[in-house]
Amino acid sequence: MAMTGLMTRKPIAEIISDIEHTGFSKSLGALSITFIGIGCIIGAGIFVLTGTAAANNAGPAVVLSFALAGLACAFVGLCYSELAALLPVSGSTYTYTYATLGELFAWIIGWDLILEYAMGAATVAVGWSGYFRSLLHNVGIDIPAQFASAPGTVAETLPDGTVIYGVVNLPAAAIIGLLTILLIMGTKESARLNNIMVVVKLAVVLAFILVGVRYINADNWQPFIPNNSGDFGEFGWSGVMRAAGVVFFAFIGFDAVSTAAQEAKNPQRDLPIGILASLIICTLLYIAVSAVMTGIVPYSQLGVADPIAKAVDITGLTWFSILIKVGALAGLTTVILVLLYGQSRIFFTISKDGLLPPLFSQVHPTLRTPWKSQLIIGSVVAIVAALTPIETLGHMVAIGTLFAFILVCGAVIYLRKSDADVARPFRTPGVPFVPVLGIFFCLVLMVSLPLDTWLRLIIWLAIGMAIYFLYGRRHSVLMNRA
Repeated sequence: MAMTGLMTRKPIAEIISDIEHTGFSKSLGALSITFIGIGCIIGAGIFVLTGTAAANNAGPAVVLSFALAGLACAFVGLCYSELAALLPVSGSTYTYTYATLGELFAWIIGWDLILEYAMGAATVAVGWSGYFRSLLHNVGIDIPAQFASAPGTVAETLPDGTVIYGVVNLPAAAIIGLLTILLIMGTKESARLNNIMVVVKLAVVLAFILVGVRYINADNWQPFIPNNSGDFGEFGWSGVMRAAGVVFFAFIGFDAVSTAAQEAKNPQRDLPIGILASLIICTLLYIAVSAVMTGIVPYSQLGVADPIAKAVDITGLTWFSILIKVGALAGLTTVILVLLYGQSRIFFTISKDGLLPPLFSQVHPTLRTPWKSQLIIGSVVAIVAALTPIETLGHMVAIGTLFAFILVCGAVIYLRKSDADVARPFRTPGVPFVPVLGIFFCLVLMVSLPLDTWLRLIIWLAIGMAIYFLYGRRHSVLMNRA
């Protein structure tokens, strides 16, 4: 098949006409959609990555890293709002790319989104396991360290110097399994649980800010930008940039909002509200939390799995530490829930186009959820979470997300020219300048990531290309129609 065939675009009119024939229940309003975004954004970023980014890369200037990442997301979020309102389907970036650059690039980005969603869920599940084990320890229950860590990693060092290595991370696999069952049971029920847990973690985050500000020692903010160690990404301005790339993982929630399009009551209105509102709220909270945390604890001491709990311990309010861990677990749980949900909806759309087997688009007649797809995704993610350390997963999620965001910004510019007459319920202001700025900031953050992360991305995309030419190309609905 000629390369021109591989670049065939899916017409916007066809995408829109397919929206009402999915079998999904339209049960999500603007508030639930906003909470889906907040539920996914506020999680690992605040409860885990803030501390490691400060300790290893930016110091107190991690607040600038979050501001920079939030600025990049603002430009991208405006582009997402236009596309999500124009094409309210569950395929997210995959669908937007199909309408602009054609099938081959759509498949590439659909495969890339696995890094953002499925691997993102595995990453957060590993962080969840750490807080869960710590909380149980506070109430007198101890999970053996080797059964809460990935194989080969240092799980614990005993007082006599004995090193215990991980065997399997059972709590991480367990939480993936439980949430997969919940998602199979129904979207409305999952959204209710998400809303409750979002309220809990917002209350805990705000409590930390309000209580912690009284214990800030301004000396801990000096120097605000520590001197570079001599290596790129280790403090100095390059460290601020590296930290921005690392914490960008925390901002993928507004992308997950777009995957709820086909279950939104009024997607043209509710999706832009959900995307932009969740982004603004969470960026402000990230900046505030990182400022308070680095003001309480010297940044060099924040490279731990539970940095906020460490900050609370320093205040002497040990009872509050338990509350923080409960809030962290709620926060991380909602992130996993949204990421697993988003991955199944993306697979649903790709399967409808014939690029994945039909079982990924089969909706249960009673539950009205893609149960087979959700079960497969949950099983694979649980295995990855049980066997893979968080450090290996984190950078891959970040670079995969940034790559997807670049294509979203490019899609807005392209569609403004190719389909100028199509009605747009929401229009990105300042086109092409806003999308170009989004692309620029995402590229800057990608460049700041380590070289081995780029190599893993290339290998991952090569595997995806092999799958496309062995299966997707032959079964493509659009290609076979042509």
